Amino acid sequence: MSLEKPVKVLFVCMGNICRSPTAHGVFQSKVDALGLGEKILVDSAGTHSYHIGSAPDMRSQATAQTRGVDLEELSARRFLTEDFLKFDYLIGMDHSNVADMLAIKPDNTDARVNLMLDYSNNFAQQEIPDPYFGNDGFDLVFDMIDDAAEGLLREIRSQHKI
Repeated sequence: MSLEKPVKVLFVCMGNICRSPTAHGVFQSKVDALGLGEKILVDSAGTHSYHIGSAPDMRSQATAQTRGVDLEELSARRFLTEDFLKFDYLIGMDHSNVADMLAIKPDNTDARVNLMLDYSNNFAQQEIPDPYFGNDGFDLVFDMIDDAAEGLLREIRSQHKI
């Protein structure tokens, strides 16, 4: 058993029912597929408290399920100041999410705060759109997250020699 502490990744959106749980599920599935579950820990949260305790949006779950990713066990929670001390990577889905996180950032943290699409290879835009208020967009959001998750995993494996 390794004595190194695991790398901890937190995905953040507004309500923690569409984008961040999708990122959580997609990234976790990639970590698990490589057998890295003890070396990389994954969670998700929302900057607002609208949906605390709720399951991911059924449309997000359905889209993920068609791609082989199960979100059913996830539950929305609120992003907290303490998350800066618990996680190494805080990954926001859009600029508003990042601004909301940074607004409560303590001084004593080395956590990295980035946008999800900072790790993308195939999408030029910076933000993952929120599909909540429409009935489409969930496939595009999944594709964007899947692409960026590959890049993030590559970055973590390279930086932490995993």
